[in-house]
Amino acid sequence: MHKLLIAVDGSELALDAVHHALGLIAQGLRADLVLANVQEPATLYEMVVVHDPKALREVSASAGAHLLAPAEALVTQAGVTFESVVETGDPVNTLLDIAQRYDCDGVVVGARGVGNLRGTLMGSVSQKMVQTSTLPVTVVKHID
Repeated sequence: MHKLLIAVDGSELALDAVHHALGLIAQGLRADLVLANVQEPATLYEMVVVHDPKALREVSASAGAHLLAPAEALVTQAGVTFESVVETGDPVNTLLDIAQRYDCDGVVVGARGVGNLRGTLMGSVSQKMVQTSTLPVTVVKHID
């Protein structure tokens, strides 16, 4: 049984990656999925205004869970086993750490998405993932 990490940022293009993985599973690939969302760390301004690191973590976790919900719905509807992860940090390094921790065999990302809260483009994330990952990375291009 394989395990694939899918980077989910809330964009339609990230859902393309989910559809791609589900298509592979429908064609016979035996795999479970790890749906991962990476939130950017709080800014200095946010830390000064909020004063409560726990509250900032809760907001970040809630935002990540909201962005994962559409992907979770697709995977649940397909009857595929999955785990969801929301973490904070640099998107590329954090996704690669998650893939290692969850013993993933590969990574699936959209070619370009909206990124996390402050607009980091998935295109740059997917490109860096391809360059730095020791795992196979599948980049799914959106087709209109």
